[in-house]
Amino acid sequence: MKLRILSIGHKMPSWVQTGFQEYLKRILPMMSVEMVELPPAKRSKNPSAADIEKYKQTEAATILAAKHPKEQLWLLEVKGKMLSTETLSDKLSIAMQDGSDIALVIGGADGVANSLLQAADFQWSLSDLTLPHPLVRVILIEQLYRAMSIINNHPYHRGG
Repeated sequence: MKLRILSIGHKMPSWVQTGFQEYLKRILPMMSVEMVELPPAKRSKNPSAADIEKYKQTEAATILAAKHPKEQLWLLEVKGKMLSTETLSDKLSIAMQDGSDIALVIGGADGVANSLLQAADFQWSLSDLTLPHPLVRVILIEQLYRAMSIINNHPYHRGG
């Protein structure tokens, strides 16, 4: 199984790059993971609601163009389904057994367009909290590593 993280945004702070790379290094022996940074839509200083909708549509088109045809589309979405780490490991294990590849999306600052929500095979919420995009990258890769450590009977995860 290959997992690609399709993320709107670039130029992350060094602490994000360091944290992400640390967990990426740990997960790579267990699963192929690639970060694909996609450009955000160009924004004006005081956008209208219609402008924001255009930004989301532009970013959705960019994401869908980057997705490979055979990949499942998993979307991080605040209103998505919350998962325990154990449930995430089960979901990844099923995808691995099915031979499915995954494109896991971190949307833009304004959220995602309805077209992307409808295209998603799975909508996943990391938290009810509003999290900054840079932090989401680190939390996401750590949780993927933790889930893979469960699948591979690695002692990293000490949950119930």
